[in-house]
Amino acid sequence: MLTKEMKDLLQSAQTYGWVMEPFAKQLLALAGMDVPQFTWARSPDEAISFARKVGYPLVMKIVSPQVVHKSDIGGVVVGIDDDLKLTNAFNRMSKVNGFSGVIAEEMIKGIELIVGATMDEQFGPVILLGLGGTTAEIYRDISLAMAPLCEADVSKMIRCLKAVPLLEGFRGSERVNIEALKGLVIRFSEFVMDLGDTMESLDLNPVMCSAERCVIADGRIMVRT
Repeated sequence: MLTKEMKDLLQSAQTYGWVMEPFAKQLLALAGMDVPQFTWARSPDEAISFARKVGYPLVMKIVSPQVVHKSDIGGVVVGIDDDLKLTNAFNRMSKVNGFSGVIAEEMIKGIELIVGATMDEQFGPVILLGLGGTTAEIYRDISLAMAPLCEADVSKMIRCLKAVPLLEGFRGSERVNIEALKGLVIRFSEFVMDLGDTMESLDLNPVMCSAERCVIADGRIMVRT
């Protein structure tokens, strides 16, 4: 069930039709999903102060109501490892239309997955799980299921992926935390059901899965206006 705080965050999206990432990350965390430590910084000094707390390297992403696809305009910088690189990235992004600051967040390692949802007019919410990151559109290794999902549904979705050997530790590589992945997808399904008709689409890409965690590195929530 959506809390008042969650409804207030969703209300902020009505003007633009989508939830800006700082609000989306808050929503996902409130729904019980794992997100990186992050701050919404309006100045280089605020971002540097955050870096002092969590340590480098960091990821920096532009926050602007006019920029939905951040990577298309160079609005994502990974591997920032000192104050100078942080400041330079901030100053470059500050020239983009609608600039409202940046997200600075801890850099998470792992296998990149995508978890998504769309609202089908006939069947209702459909959940997607697959390989994520920039390769998602190339490999198109995905499985689909109608929400709501139970643990057996998610297990079947994982088994249907061609990349399942990567998740299980292919040729000695690190096995991802399958239980954490299942938990995230189930909570995602519950969140999608709570959103109901207010949601147009929801994409978590990438979700970084390692032996310890499955963390939502980026999330985009599109809403009906």
